[in-house]
This record gives sequence, C-alpha cells and structure tokens, in this order.
Amino acid sequence: MSAQPSGEPSLDVLRRVQGFVFDVDGTLLLSNRSLGEYEVLPGAIEVLTTLNTRGIPFVLLTNGSAYPPAEQAERLRKIGLPVRDEQMFTPSSVTADHMSRNRIRRALVLGQRGVGHALSEAGIETVFTGEPRASEVDAVYVGWHPDCGMKDIETACKAIWSGAKLYAASDAAFFATRHGRSIGYSRAIVGAIRHMTRAPMILMGKPSMHALRFVARKLGVPVRAVGVVGDDPGVEIVMARRGDATALAVTTGITTAEDWARESGMKRPHLVLAHIDELLTCGVLPPPVRKLP
Repeated sequence: MSAQPSGEPSLDVLRRVQGFVFDVDGTLLLSNRSLGEYEVLPGAIEVLTTLNTRGIPFVLLTNGSAYPPAEQAERLRKIGLPVRDEQMFTPSSVTADHMSRNRIRRALVLGQRGVGHALSEAGIETVFTGEPRASEVDAVYVGWHPDCGMKDIETACKAIWSGAKLYAASDAAFFATRHGRSIGYSRAIVGAIRHMTRAPMILMGKPSMHALRFVARKLGVPVRAVGVVGDDPGVEIVMARRGDATALAVTTGITTAEDWARESGMKRPHLVLAHIDELLTCGVLPPPVRKLP
C-alpha cells in the first residue's frame, strides 16, 4: 500500500536507496517484555538473506540498549536472522562514537551493564550508581534500566548540577512485543531527571540525526540514500524524513495499516509494506553489487 504524499515522485524516492537500516522490535521480530525470548516475523530471514546474497549493504539499529551489539547479533543469529556482529548497532554504539568525537572521558551510566559496554570499548570510563565518585563525570547516559531507583535519579541529578551533560538512548514511549506495547524505560527515567534539573537531553538513538548519520557512515552511503525500515511513525519515519532519506513502514509492530493511512507530515512514510518481504518486490532494492573477478 503506497503512502506517497501528493506531489512527491515515489519512483525517484525509492530508486535512490543504496543501503538499508532496519528497526528490530516490531519489524524483524517480536520479543517478550523482558527481552528474553524472540519470535522472528515472517519474511525477515528471507529479506536479510537476499540483501546479503546481492551484496546490498544493511545494518540493524534497535533503540534497545540492554545488550552489547555483538551479544545482540549472536542472539539474532540463534533464531535464524543472518546478522554479522558488525551489522548490529544500538544507541550505545552511536553514543560511544559521539562521546569519543567530543572527547568525553567519563560517563555515569544509568542502565544494566550491557548499556555501557560500547562506551567502555571506545575507551570511555563508565561508572554506575554506588561506585566511587559516581557523580563526578562529564556525561550521564540513560539506557535500558528496568530496576532504576531513586538513588540512580539522585546521582544523575548531582552529576548534571555539577556540569555533566544528559544523554539518552531512546525517547520512545513504547516498543512492540508479543504481548503488545511495552513502555520505554529511558524516556521515563530521563523525564524524572529533567523534571528535577531542567537539563536539555541529547538523544542518541532513533529518531536523532546522530543515529542516522552514524548508520549512513557504516553503510558507506549518503544519508539521503538510506532506506529506513520500521514500525514507529515517531521514530524511524521521523528520522528518515528529517534526513531526507526514504521512509519504509511495516504493519507488524505498533502501527497498523489503518494507523499509517492517518499519518501526515513528518510521520508519513513513503511506502507502507504489509509484510517485510514486500521489500523484495516493491521496486526499492538497488541492483546487485557486481563482484570483481
């Protein structure tokens, strides 16, 4: 089902795609609320396998930050998704890159240990609530933290009052699971911190331009040549629209076909796919990459 706004040449928009970034939850799979079990959505394995076979670059970018990217990739391979470690990214991947570029040396992490793994790998010293000098940091980074408590909030506020910047993995209110919508912990935690400190938030995950520029560099294509595939109008679609990339929506997550038809402006996708495998037949795939003999 096409969701082309009036006056926009759909073929031009579709044909400029040179690489893809896929959302995970609601687009390629559905998890349970604790992120411990996964159900692959129909067509997801076939789409990624076809892209690999044709040499068309793609990456996965989830707003979930619970697991280090390599661990997440391994989990996905176990359920059949052909994803290499270097094709899997989380907001922590984007954050580590951004903090390294901006010479941030020490960060307080509000989240499970996996949230700060990419930062540590990038040489950024990570500390957690209760550790020595936990509020003496350059930045506070909030990710997946279902056990967040008032000590975490208080430590983060003290750090920000002392000059630390506030970073967030995600600002999404919900994500799709097998049992319906589940709330985004990062948004709730950041809301509490900002209510106390009035600090501005620097968003690292989708729909930030930090995230879109990061994946474009990893794909090796211009930002406007990225095809963004996802289930959330306020996340993947807004990100694509902001960057003049191509927005491709699916109906297997938190947004139904009827919901997509009601969207407008920055939340309106260029194309709605009833099933992910329609990506193989909708005219958006670039030609296969020719391998030198």
